[in-house]
Amino acid sequence: MLTQTIFNGDNYELWADAVKNGLDAKNKLGLVEGEVKKPEDNGEDTLELLAWRQCNAMVKAWLRNVIDPKLHPSITFTVTVAEIWEELRGRYSARNAPRVHQLKGDLNDCKQGRQSVVEYYTRLKTIWDELANYSKIPKCTCGAGAMILKEREEEKVHQFLMGLDTTLYGGLRTNLLMEDPITTLTRAYALVLREERHTSITKIKEERNEAAMAMNNYGVGRGRGAFSKKDTDGEEVPPPPQCTHCGKFYHIEADCYDKHGYEVVKARERGRGRRGNSRGRGRGRGQHTNFQANAVGNSSGSKETEKGNVPFTKDEIDKIRILLSASPEGSEKHTGPDYEDGDWTG
Repeated sequence: MLTQTIFNGDNYELWADAVKNGLDAKNKLGLVEGEVKKPEDNGEDTLELLAWRQCNAMVKAWLRNVIDPKLHPSITFTVTVAEIWEELRGRYSARNAPRVHQLKGDLNDCKQGRQSVVEYYTRLKTIWDELANYSKIPKCTCGAGAMILKEREEEKVHQFLMGLDTTLYGGLRTNLLMEDPITTLTRAYALVLREERHTSITKIKEERNEAAMAMNNYGVGRGRGAFSKKDTDGEEVPPPPQCTHCGKFYHIEADCYDKHGYEVVKARERGRGRRGNSRGRGRGRGQHTNFQANAVGNSSGSKETEKGNVPFTKDEIDKIRILLSASPEGSEKHTGPDYEDGDWTG
């Protein structure tokens, strides 16, 4: 295939340029442009005539491969590739005012928006190239053609800079417009592309720093910072206790290791636990004794159990009574304080 671009009836200019480039690379461009004429046919198949037929058939097959199949019937019975080329150009390459007007409207509306600089420039370049195909600069020796070409290039620079994002490239655009003479399109594009890459790298670094700061400020009991957390409903959760000495969460100044030391704080915690456990065990022994008395007193079966005053069945009370009355052999009655209880005074 001469090109990956397939002609579909709407992209003639792009397709024709690609096909001409491919044919020129194969030294067959003269056939489609009519420079290589068909040799005279005197009724004899000369070597020159056979070579021309072979080349004509080969180029015709190449053209069919890069034209949409729905357009094949219009070129099937055309003999020479020069006739095919001329017919397609006359049919689809008409320099009409509506198409030029449409291209200039697209050029006026072409803005960067959310596109990257590469995508924005590529879109502009496509419009410029098609417009240049409709309005060619005449060749001359007086220098007027060079002046027209220079003016067009400066106009392209202005169009490129006007469509850029003002927030991102407003400062760079001002600096480029202050230059005298105005910079070239190639240099302007390179500077804007470099600025885009620099901005992208800076943005990535800022996002990483913000993420790291958010992790450090999140209340995980480590480090200083503001505690901020939301529950599943999106409501703010009250912050945990925060030490006024070290700034860490989940403890207060009285229990701060940094201020009082690890051993002092742990000894204080053990003291609080000893007093709390003593009260808890006292209540437990009293409840156990009362339950034992009630269970033994009501175990004889009595009518209260049947009436439902005790939340156990008669069989359950019998089993509890057996467990309470049975004590291991050799066991001694416990008369002293429990572990961690205060010493008896008398």
